[in-house]
Amino acid sequence: MLLAGGLIYFAINGFPGFGPSGNSDAHAAAPTTPTPTVNRFDSARAFALLKSQVAMGQREAGSPTSRKLGLRLRGLLPNGRFETVPGGLRNVVGTLPGTLPAIVIGAHYDSEALPVGFVGANDSAAGTAAVVEVARALSRYRRHGGPQLRFVLFDGEEEPAGSKDSFADGLRGSRAYVLAHPGQVKEMILLDYVANKGLSIPRELQSDVKLWGNLRAAAARVGVASVFPNSTQGGVWDDHTAFADAGIPAIDLIDFSYQYRDTLQDTVDKVCASSLDTVGETVVELIRRR
Repeated sequence: MLLAGGLIYFAINGFPGFGPSGNSDAHAAAPTTPTPTVNRFDSARAFALLKSQVAMGQREAGSPTSRKLGLRLRGLLPNGRFETVPGGLRNVVGTLPGTLPAIVIGAHYDSEALPVGFVGANDSAAGTAAVVEVARALSRYRRHGGPQLRFVLFDGEEEPAGSKDSFADGLRGSRAYVLAHPGQVKEMILLDYVANKGLSIPRELQSDVKLWGNLRAAAARVGVASVFPNSTQGGVWDDHTAFADAGIPAIDLIDFSYQYRDTLQDTVDKVCASSLDTVGETVVELIRRR
């Protein structure tokens, strides 16, 4: 994710309008990942999907590899389908029934176009795997009422190779989705860097305060509160931004302290199933109470 150069500067120091990072040692805690007290999210399946994406190699938007992955992901989501994105791209969308407006649980499935050879274990295989397994976990519950659930894997989050303007050329899938579904979404939960070892996710500064509080309460109920400390990190320009800009409460689950971001070292040995489990169980618990 996280479109290079100036974006990294702003993500660390705070974006205009969002202010500086609220806690300089927000990532000092959680050297190990706690084990959830529930077992509804299959972290082994999620980690296997993460590894299989990485094994495909680089998956930049619009590439044959990305399109092959999209076909597979469509079959893994409930009622999976494609929605077109300008430029020949396509979001992968799954749905569980309920009333509108819906809750969107999302991630992006394209990888960085540069550097050549980037495989993106945490960015973007982790979020994609977590969303698929959250959908599977929630599909096993008999829901009585409640909002429709939409599981959206965005294409084109990363800017293409040769882009001169990351702000203009990134977030293609999420921007297209928001434009295509006016008034249909009540909340958005984004999963991005969620599998690195020693995971710690303070609130990202664009993330809605009330919804983030609900997330932290869900984490406490499943015994993993320490992963979501009561602190903040700098604002990150990510797929939740398109929703926030449209007035939709949105949160970004991202550990931006991840030291291998946007490098060839973002590989499977840097991530773990236990971190996926922590995030997956928290999101399942959050959604079950919505």
